[in-house]
Amino acid sequence: MRTSATPTDRVWFITGAGRGLGRAFAEAALAAGDRVAVAARTLAPLEELAAAHPGRVLPLGLDVTDREAVFAAVARAVDHFGRLDVVVNNAGALAMGMVEEFTEAEARAQFDLNFFGALWVSQAVMPTLRAQGSGHVVQISSIGALAGFAGTGLYSASKFALEGMSESLAMEAAAFGVKVSIVQPGGYWTGLYTAMSNTTPLDAYGPLREELARQYAEGSVDSDPSLAARALLTLVDSEEPPSRLLLGSMVYDVAFDVSRRRMETWAAWEEVSRAAEHAIPAPAAGA
Repeated sequence: MRTSATPTDRVWFITGAGRGLGRAFAEAALAAGDRVAVAARTLAPLEELAAAHPGRVLPLGLDVTDREAVFAAVARAVDHFGRLDVVVNNAGALAMGMVEEFTEAEARAQFDLNFFGALWVSQAVMPTLRAQGSGHVVQISSIGALAGFAGTGLYSASKFALEGMSESLAMEAAAFGVKVSIVQPGGYWTGLYTAMSNTTPLDAYGPLREELARQYAEGSVDSDPSLAARALLTLVDSEEPPSRLLLGSMVYDVAFDVSRRRMETWAAWEEVSRAAEHAIPAPAAGA
């Protein structure tokens, strides 16, 4: 098995590739001369892509929340193409609602797709990438992982979990020559909002919902997914890709604003923080 690939001879594995960012990523990879295993729950758009690029696209019907199915799909892609070079965990969904409103089933569904789906794919591809001694796993996170926002608490929680797992994975994978990058996009016209689910609203949050709707109406401007795809190609073409990449001016500014406010808070409470630690000998057994 080859351990490296030229920029125009890579094999990609992309989840959530039927539409939105995933579709844009697949089209950009194909335009670059690469081959792509595209996975999504709905097979029809993937088959259309395969028909337009004979021999270069492997369409895979896949629900990433099904761990056994994920491992089978990855094995099929490796068997078909002989290797994997770029893995993009893009499948995800947005569940809107106040934290108090989520049922157990709704909360678990958000994590099953946004976190566990990416975890299963990451686990499934690592044996191949380790054996190759190369590869690049790209985790598509969100502005929602920079901070929690009213109405998207469980979405943010699932993306925070994804990033925590991915930071550890990056340290573990580096020992085998495998790279991991977290990509945090801002807003893109992907169908994320039209396909999102909503909790059953509680009347108490009515005024807050009205305020949020006003803010979204005044400041919500999204971009063409092709811009994100262009940035992703720049990322994977890099010999030393960053561990994190922000996509968009808005998310860039939010990241710095959130970081500054956190540092200011930590500094203001430094005395309390430092006073909470003073090393002592281990307590005697049974004490």
